[in-house]
Amino acid sequence: MTGARVGSALTEEQAAVRDLVREFAREEVRPVAREADATGSFPEDVWDGLVELGLTGLTVPEAYGGFDADATTYAVVNEELAHGSLAVATALSVHCLVTSCLAEFAAESHRERWLPEMAEGRPVGAFCLSEPHAGSNPAAMSTTAEYDPDADEYVIDGEKQWITNGSRAGVAVVFAKVDPDDADSITQFLVPMDAEGVAVGPKEEKLGLRASDTTPIAFDGCRIPAANRLTEEGRGLSAALETLTGGRIGIAAQAVGVARAALEAATAYASEREQFGEPLSEVGTIRHKVAEMSTDVAASRLLVREAARKVDAGEDARVAAAQAKFRASEAAMSTANEAIQIHGGYGYTTEFDVERFYRDAKVTEIYEGTTEIQKEVIARGTFDTR
Repeated sequence: MTGARVGSALTEEQAAVRDLVREFAREEVRPVAREADATGSFPEDVWDGLVELGLTGLTVPEAYGGFDADATTYAVVNEELAHGSLAVATALSVHCLVTSCLAEFAAESHRERWLPEMAEGRPVGAFCLSEPHAGSNPAAMSTTAEYDPDADEYVIDGEKQWITNGSRAGVAVVFAKVDPDDADSITQFLVPMDAEGVAVGPKEEKLGLRASDTTPIAFDGCRIPAANRLTEEGRGLSAALETLTGGRIGIAAQAVGVARAALEAATAYASEREQFGEPLSEVGTIRHKVAEMSTDVAASRLLVREAARKVDAGEDARVAAAQAKFRASEAAMSTANEAIQIHGGYGYTTEFDVERFYRDAKVTEIYEGTTEIQKEVIARGTFDTR
């Protein structure tokens, strides 16, 4: 993206996108977030709004009708949507992971077939990497893809878990071993969700992110053409890690959005609520809490922007992305926790949004790489640069 700098952070175009998505999140996303969480249903009208804004094509190249956003714009969109609803931001970010994979690895025929439609919001994408016994260690996956030379097809068998957009998706990127005994044989495949042998399980009942559609997906003798293999055999895991670097920046930005929402809720409540004859906003301990919360939000956003800058500059962003996700997810949890504390007993009820922010914030420390995994990435990168 081009344009004059705004302050030290965003170009004029990036700032315009931020303002557009911020208004959409305020007017269309936040008003339905509480009900969507309570009912555990994804707000499809909001998805239609994302389509109208062109955001479902955020990581689709312009040649296929997409927005072709840079990493900084991608981060900005994720922060603003998560400020309205983390469930909505999560659904879009996973859809974008899939379109990124197709844009990077798929054959031209598959790009032409899938990307224009996905830029228009349908089909929705799902990213099938995690398994019941292989979360933080995807190399331990048991899903297999056996090549049938007579039919020139792969036969996929196995089960994936924690799949966002599971029952909404029309296409999935699936990771499987072409040799069940070789962790280095992981390969990624394009699988239409209406293929025979694909079964979507029931929605998970979760602590937070309740409006997000999360399911297991089973593959039982699922046959796909060999042309649906997205990478060379054995290249799938490295491709997944490459894609997840950008994904982690998106999750970090989402964590900033949740933390910002919690901070704003806390300051608004403290300005209105009186105790001992004065507003809470004048109580020293409350003011200090808010000061720490505000600093955590600002620092986390700077880490996100630096990681995105590295991606946009073509630099190695693995450590920066891990640092951003580690710090921003911790900030989301601590800020949401303090927001509940400032609300007192009211913060523990569903009458106020801060309890939802707290429940939602927790998942940012878990998905697309736990905090412990991020620390390992950071430590490894730090020692390697000595």
